[in-house]
Amino acid sequence: MNATDIANTIIQQINYADKWALPAYGATNFKVIQSNDKHLGGVSFNVNGFNHKGTVNILLAFNDTYIINFIDKRSQVIKSVDYVYCDMLVDILDYVEHESQHHSGPT
Repeated sequence: MNATDIANTIIQQINYADKWALPAYGATNFKVIQSNDKHLGGVSFNVNGFNHKGTVNILLAFNDTYIINFIDKRSQVIKSVDYVYCDMLVDILDYVEHESQHHSGPT
């Protein structure tokens, strides 16, 4: 699976869980993130939500979970959530619209 396939799969998983999620976040400018020594690839997009305005990066980790980074307009990571499974994507991404209680890493 190449980086473009991974990016498309992530978008499909979000749309399958909630077809209105990405439009609700004001998601635009989707970009493929290439693989490196820390992840297999992913997708990046801009959001214009109530709680978060900036960029979201979703990366596929080597353990088959996602890492979601919320990045502000100054390119600072303001929130990062690891160990995200595909059925959790929309719940975590809802941070764009409202503050959530999700924590990084397993508990």
